[in-house]
This record gives sequence, structure tokens and C-alpha cells, in this order.
Amino acid sequence: MQQCSTFKSLIFIGVSLAISSCSNEPEQATIPQTGAAIDAGASLSGVVSLDGSSTVFPISEAMAEEFPKAAPGVRVTVGVSGTGGGFSKFIAGEIDINNASRPIKDSEKEAATANGIEYLEIPVAYDGLSIVVNHENTWVDHITVAELQLIWQPGSTVDSWDDVRPEWPAQPLRLYGPGTDSGTFDYFTEVVNGEAGASRPDYTASEDDNVLVQGISGDENSLGFFGYAYYTANQDKLKLIPVDGGNGPILPSPASINDGTYAPLSRPIFIYLSKSGAQKPQVRSFVEFYLESAPALVSEVGYISLPLESYQESKTALAGF
Repeated sequence: MQQCSTFKSLIFIGVSLAISSCSNEPEQATIPQTGAAIDAGASLSGVVSLDGSSTVFPISEAMAEEFPKAAPGVRVTVGVSGTGGGFSKFIAGEIDINNASRPIKDSEKEAATANGIEYLEIPVAYDGLSIVVNHENTWVDHITVAELQLIWQPGSTVDSWDDVRPEWPAQPLRLYGPGTDSGTFDYFTEVVNGEAGASRPDYTASEDDNVLVQGISGDENSLGFFGYAYYTANQDKLKLIPVDGGNGPILPSPASINDGTYAPLSRPIFIYLSKSGAQKPQVRSFVEFYLESAPALVSEVGYISLPLESYQESKTALAGF
């Protein structure tokens, strides 16, 4: 799994200093009630357009709901087309901000440069990919990364539970996961299969994690993966599975995601702001509000906040962008 380790190191570039200062409990903060991060918010108008990752969507949706309280003349739209789909729109200049559950790829960087799109990468939270099964599943108490690879690798012949472990039942194993435009798909396939995008194709795929929740909760023989916040919002419908990355089975939790012990399925998630977007007063003010509100709202919607100094670093970067 050397490739996985290399990738995991790369994905944490830009936030490694913040990670080293994490505690097990996220620091508390309050949501600005009167537009503390906004200059003359009442006079702002126009549209702020976001698209991209379904994983980041709940955070950005919460920001979109709170921001008009401070800037009632601004309309914020948040789409869900997957990280890759969002980057396509972002690079084409169709949206101001892309929600991304992975860093931008080299090919996307090259396309952005060719189109004259300058951007700022802003980490906004930590997330842990959750492996889930149906509540009626009584046989799985944990799963290893090697078993996940056996199941999900290209060309996999696993089609029943006993193909994974002989003591598991000889019942069909039906898989659910994000579509190929999803950053969650890219990250999972990289750390599990050693190459982003490398996966068996015969599974139920959707860019909408709520569709995956519905599928798994209604199928006793299902197994799937998506972001931790979607599990916490639907834990009455799903069974969360500990993952053994080499140091024993670990459940994702705010503590294990924050301190990195839930490995290798923990990661930072981002928003990307275009230079042209940052030049619009309503967009810049929205991103300032996003960073000011993130410590409180990120936790409120089920994700793990970054240390406060990480948000401050992003504020400083934004001020100079």
C-alpha cells in the first residue's frame, strides 16, 4: 500500500501544520449573527454560485442558508454534480466556487491555466469515508483495507459475502458507492486500490449520497461507502463498520478522524474560489462569512472542524487573493 501512503501525504499538503496541532475535540466557536465577516452586508446584491461535491454540499448548503441573514440581497445557489463535474464547470468559468472532496488534479490545473482561471484552494473540514451495511447485517463486525480492495478492485470476482470471508453467508453482495465524478470515489479508489478511478464497474453508483443511503438501508445484502456526515444523519437506517488499516479495527468518529487514527480513510475537504469570483463583492463576502462561520457550522452538520488557526490562514490567503 506504498502508493496509498504517498497519496495520503500529498492530499494533506497545505494542512499538515494544522493537523499537527489538532486536539481530539474540535474548538468551539459561534456562528456570526450579524454579518461579522461582512462589510456593509445589507448593501450587497447579486448571486453566488457553487457546485461540486455531494460530500461538501451539507456544509455549503448551511452557509447558503445563513448568509442571507446578513446579506439579504444576495442569492446563493448550491448544486451537486460531483467534485469532477463541479471542476468542469469551475474551469469553464460557469461557477464562482467548487465544492471538492479531493484536491484539484494536475489535468484540471492544466485546463484551468489554459482557460485563464486562477483559484484559491481553501480547506474547510475533515471527513472520514464511512463503510456501511444494512442494519439487518449481523455477520460483519469489521472489515480490513485488504478485504475492501478484494471487493472493489478492477476485475474483482467477489459476488457473494463468503467470497470475502468463508464464514460469512453465501448470499449475494450488492455494492453501492459514489459515481466516477465524485472526489470521494477518487479518494477511496486511490487509498484502497492504489489508483484513483480504478474500480470494478458493476455497482450502484450515484453522485447523490442520499440515493446511496436509501439503497443500502433497503437492501440486507448491501455494502457501500460515503462521507461520515451522511452516516451520522442516517445512523438509524445504517450500520457503521470499523475499518482495520493495519492497527486494528477503528470506527470513524470526530476524535479518530481528527487525530488520524481512522486511517487511511480520513481526509480534508475543500472549496475552490476563482479569481473572477473573488472580485465580486458578494462572493468575496460569502467566502469571508464561510471561514468565519465554519468552526461552528461544520460541526453542526456532522463534519469535523479544522483548528481555528487553519481558518485564519485561509482568511489571510483570501485577503491577498
